[in-house]
Amino acid sequence: MSLFKALKPEFLNYSAAESGPFKSLFNFRQLWRSRIIILLCVALTPLICLAIFTFLVTKHDTEREIHLRTIRLASNAKRTISFFFEERQAALDFIVRSNSFDQINDNSQLTNILQSLKDSIGGFTDLGIIDATGRQLQYVGPYNLQDVNYSSEEWFKEVSVRNYYISDVYLGFREVPHLIIAVKHTLPNGLTYVLRATLETKRFNEIISNLNLSGTEDAFLLNKQGIIQTPSRSHGKITEKLTLPVPAYSERTEVLEMQDNNDRKIIGYAYIPETSFIFMLIEKKSELMRPWRSSQEIIIFFIVLAILVILAVIYRVATHLVNQVFLADLKRVQTLHEVEQSSKLASIGRLAAGVAHEINNPLAIINEKAGLIKDIFSYKEEYKHDLKIIGLIDSVLASVERCAIITKRLLGFARHLDVSIQMVDIRSVIEDVLGFLIKEAEYRSIAVNLDIEENIPQFETDRGKLQQILLNLVNNAFAAMQDNGHLDIKIRLLEEGFVSVSVKDDGSGIPEADLKRIFEPFFSTKTKTGGTGLGLSITYGLIQELNGKLNVVSKFGVGSEFTILLPLKNTRATKGKNK
Repeated sequence: MSLFKALKPEFLNYSAAESGPFKSLFNFRQLWRSRIIILLCVALTPLICLAIFTFLVTKHDTEREIHLRTIRLASNAKRTISFFFEERQAALDFIVRSNSFDQINDNSQLTNILQSLKDSIGGFTDLGIIDATGRQLQYVGPYNLQDVNYSSEEWFKEVSVRNYYISDVYLGFREVPHLIIAVKHTLPNGLTYVLRATLETKRFNEIISNLNLSGTEDAFLLNKQGIIQTPSRSHGKITEKLTLPVPAYSERTEVLEMQDNNDRKIIGYAYIPETSFIFMLIEKKSELMRPWRSSQEIIIFFIVLAILVILAVIYRVATHLVNQVFLADLKRVQTLHEVEQSSKLASIGRLAAGVAHEINNPLAIINEKAGLIKDIFSYKEEYKHDLKIIGLIDSVLASVERCAIITKRLLGFARHLDVSIQMVDIRSVIEDVLGFLIKEAEYRSIAVNLDIEENIPQFETDRGKLQQILLNLVNNAFAAMQDNGHLDIKIRLLEEGFVSVSVKDDGSGIPEADLKRIFEPFFSTKTKTGGTGLGLSITYGLIQELNGKLNVVSKFGVGSEFTILLPLKNTRATKGKNK
């Protein structure tokens, strides 16, 4: 049996054929569906709304926290880098103000100054004194740059105008990445010169690498033209152009989101004051949102689990409630049909009693007159030995007697329609039942074998109901058999205080799938041939009223056997008398 069949409600395909103008009241499928929909809306709507609200709120809060963290990291980096440049620019300003031109233009003195800068601040590679024409007058450092002319260099032009200058990272004459800080100083005589210092990028890069970044984050410096100034993990090499657009200028640290290929990037940036540098902190949003997604997956799992539990409970509750209504309606309809059946039987009984009385009167006259004619013929010598006439009269008397037996049986059934607990002889009851069906058995050549145990005593029961039970079972057996069939009726006394009545036929049998449903009201395999599906249901109800039991054994294509167990002592009858 499939899961669908196991969970399928009994009423799903039920159709109330006799509901009349109130058919909608008996549409149990629609009632079941509407109740499930209502319960689902009431139960799931708040849960789903709460889940969506929680999803959106936690996502917004997580994104906001990521943005704040990015701004915090970028602001800290901005302050650190700004301090790096300010410290070195201040050191150069101090040198030009505290030394005369002759002192600072002395090679040995300049060498001592460079060494002092390396020991105290660090990050300096060389120092150079450049006159107003751009020629380097004095140089101390690892390269041979004495007398190099910088007049055509952009940084020299810039420092001549602004009095100080911090360059981008570039290769220059050395073909090595570096940057310079230059300050212009005016002498008392009006002449000017520039103190130029080269900073190594290694120390500069360490500042950025010490920002405690995770493996998915990338931090570097960018100039305003979009050229990468410090090493980047995944966005290019130094002096290469960044593929992403340069963010708009802002005095404050900003954060924005940008689509890069198939990934969403969160970019925190800050313009470094008095320089052309932009600090860039680029993070993958998918990686930053991973913890939130993990928590959401757990929440979604429990929500789905809760929804499945709610669905199962709602299905069971709605099915149970509608099924109870369905069963109550079946009982109501069954009771109405039983009342109708009882009313029909009572009417038939009264009609049968009336017919029997009406027939008995002319039968009595026929019997009397036929007997008188026989007596008259017996006294007259001319008819006394006429065996043919005497035989005809005996045939009339035998037919009258047979009609009297039939009317007596009809009167017996009519009297037993009312509930009456009495001592009953099972043999007489079964013989009365078979008396009504013997002609059909003869016509269809059905062999009826009656096997009754000799020592069965009379027992307490309702004779009329027992007759109706046996009549229904024998009728069902006749309906299941073809002509030339066999019907075996066995009656036995059991040690447990029960009388066993077995009705066995060799008819079509009952399919295994229908065997559990044969006692359900209105279930019939003979609906097309006039079956109502109430015969066995009423029979089962009558047996329950007699405090008995009914067992069925059937094999499709072989036959069926119905066994009734009736108590010798009817406890319900005893209780009724005690009351």
